[in-house]
Amino acid sequence: MSAHDPHPSHIKKAMSKHHGFRRLFATDQMTLGLVLPLETYAEGSTPTMQDHLDIVRHAEAIGIPGLWLLDIPFFDPSYGAAGQVFEPLTYMAALASVTTEIAIGTAGIVLPFREPHLFTKQVASVDLLSQGRCLIGLSMGHRVSEYSLFGIDYETRSSRLREIYRLYRILAEHDRPAFSSEVFGASPGGYDIVPKPPFGRTPMIGINGAGQDMAWVAREMEGIMMPVTDPDKLVDMVASWRRAIPDDSFKPISMVGFLNLEEDPDYPFRRDREGFHVGSRALARYMEQAREAGVNHFALNPRYTRRPMKELLEDLKTDVLPHFPALSVGD
Repeated sequence: MSAHDPHPSHIKKAMSKHHGFRRLFATDQMTLGLVLPLETYAEGSTPTMQDHLDIVRHAEAIGIPGLWLLDIPFFDPSYGAAGQVFEPLTYMAALASVTTEIAIGTAGIVLPFREPHLFTKQVASVDLLSQGRCLIGLSMGHRVSEYSLFGIDYETRSSRLREIYRLYRILAEHDRPAFSSEVFGASPGGYDIVPKPPFGRTPMIGINGAGQDMAWVAREMEGIMMPVTDPDKLVDMVASWRRAIPDDSFKPISMVGFLNLEEDPDYPFRRDREGFHVGSRALARYMEQAREAGVNHFALNPRYTRRPMKELLEDLKTDVLPHFPALSVGD
């Protein structure tokens, strides 16, 4: 346990109250999320974002419990993806303003590019304005060219992420704290960043481990999101995560992957370089296997599905969501 962390019981209490966390995660349960934008677009191009707010409202109306946003600061056509165009924390605030229940997360923020003081204020603001529906997935990024554009040494990315994260926790969860950093300034105490997270802590999720040792993620964060894997590897993936958790606390494990939803609802799960192909009923069967293995959430990125998004959402509504509904938040 890091010296700046609140007592584990305080963290558990915060997660038990946080609306976004409770909407998506519970022991022995599986929920479904979607990675924005809900639109197909060609390699080397940008999504149109046409009617994006209407599509998001429709996704919430049919019972999708979670949305996830990408963080791609620079559009590099050689990588073939421009993300959802908008800066994710700004976009999260806009999405929160047109929805009421759906959890909204990042998958994930490239933390080494963020200045920790402003990042702290942004996250707490969005979590408060969304009434506790904000989850922050953190990643290290893998595009060397972007690090050059930010003037950051690519080889320092792992240690830089840990330092920004350390300062974030201090600033977000303590009043007028003293701190010092070789990179990001110092304070003798007496200065504060407001607002604070609405329930004391905003959930942090390590996207693909955030480039860190799994034991560090299990100790420092509230969960992990891993790439989708083959059915016969689910048990081992979950077991590795569970072994890393230092106590008996519930810390969810999620998966994320590119979905190509086939018209045949029984089209079997098949991996390819872009993610996986599957039909809607077969997807429900795969998710049941994942739930039995201990996976708690599955975030689907539908950008490679060559079908209208309304058809995709209707298939999910009919064949998947009845088996994996949003969790009740209650009072």
